[in-house]
Amino acid sequence: MNIVIFGATGFSGRAILQKALEANHNVTILVRNRTSVDIRHHNLTIIEGNVLDRTILHQSLHNQEVIIQCLGIGGKGDGKPNTFVSDATSIILEEMKICNVKRIIAMSNVGAGDSKSFLPWYFTKIILPYFMKWLQVIIDDKNTMEQIIMRSDMDWTIVRCPNIIDVPKKGRYTATLDGKNLRLSITLGDMANFMIQQITDSTYSRKAPSISN
Repeated sequence: MNIVIFGATGFSGRAILQKALEANHNVTILVRNRTSVDIRHHNLTIIEGNVLDRTILHQSLHNQEVIIQCLGIGGKGDGKPNTFVSDATSIILEEMKICNVKRIIAMSNVGAGDSKSFLPWYFTKIILPYFMKWLQVIIDDKNTMEQIIMRSDMDWTIVRCPNIIDVPKKGRYTATLDGKNLRLSITLGDMANFMIQQITDSTYSRKAPSISN
């Protein structure tokens, strides 16, 4: 299928890009600097530009079938309130409608939306507000992003991830809508596999599964 990935040079995005190419999809990526892409593949098209630039964004969405949005602010960010992901998502959805692209798969965090109730009380009441304020800022932006997507008429799937760890994939993972059997982490490879699986699997259409190993 023809897919476009936003956020393909990030920690998660690189793994998702690699899996998409391994699955023989035709992949377009929009990046700020093409020299940051060290993957070369006959199915890969690289467009240089800013995801907030509607002209470039429109160009990247031409003739696409599926959007994967795994944008981030880069690591922990600076801890200050930030709306980059939700702002970009809003523009992406608007341009998707113009370009008649219906399917979007977006990466979010466990702790966003109703998945906040899946976390232990001591994490949400003590650790997050006092020791991981940087993560709360990220989750706040993802909360806004999720609402923007859920209010749209797109065929969406929001994938909520816990801590993503760069260790060998386990080849198995759990996806839950109610928090049952949710664990604290998922391997980078298993996360990427799940994201790519959503391209052709409608099980979680207009749903927001939380995944873990």
